[in-house]
Amino acid sequence: MTDLSYQLYSSRNFPPLDQTLEMLKRNGYAQVEGYGAVYSDPIATRKSLDAHGVTMPTGHFSIDLLEKEQQKVLDIAGILGMKAIYCPHLAVDLRPTDAAGWSAFGERLEAAYATYSKAGYVFGWHNHDFEFKALPDGSIPQKLIFDAAPSISWEADIAWIIRGGADPFQWIENHGSRITAVHVKDIAPSGQNTNEDGWADVGYGTVDWKALMKILKGTPAGYFIMEHDNPSDDERFARRSIVTLKAF
Repeated sequence: MTDLSYQLYSSRNFPPLDQTLEMLKRNGYAQVEGYGAVYSDPIATRKSLDAHGVTMPTGHFSIDLLEKEQQKVLDIAGILGMKAIYCPHLAVDLRPTDAAGWSAFGERLEAAYATYSKAGYVFGWHNHDFEFKALPDGSIPQKLIFDAAPSISWEADIAWIIRGGADPFQWIENHGSRITAVHVKDIAPSGQNTNEDGWADVGYGTVDWKALMKILKGTPAGYFIMEHDNPSDDERFARRSIVTLKAF
């Protein structure tokens, strides 16, 4: 199976980075995914990665950075050895409120794709839950994004699809050809893990990862990235989750 990865955002509350990388390597990870905080000194980050025998093939970059500081993004991605760049989020105050707005946002992602694909990178969008919540006219933002950005790939965050009220199996069936990476996270049973924002270690929640992995292996997904948005113990999450996924 493809090497399993880990979104470093999951360990943002457990510094320093060297300690996190040592922990991940000890628990069987060979890859990580980057996000903004680890880009402040990309050369130092690269040295830490190399020292622990870990690579960073994928990374998250804000839409602001992607559009306004393209060379900076390319420099960071180059130093860290990335192969894929994903736009991960859109702040609440920047989210469109109608179909035309979401289509326009999709066009912006398509324009970013032109820039980063030309430089040799996979480029795509990473979803949360808000893209699956119907607009007043009944349209779905994620569909509008895809329709307006036919070239972009998709880093599918399955648990956020579920939290958005959508069916991940249906979305994988309809758009699986776009999936180049998957965020692997789990949702605690209702009322549990409130101190962890209702998330769970992979295999310890309600998401049917065994069935999902069967169909995801039929997509182009090359990266399966563990993520927990607020673990109380990042090593527990990392250890238990990789054991679960390796069993599939």
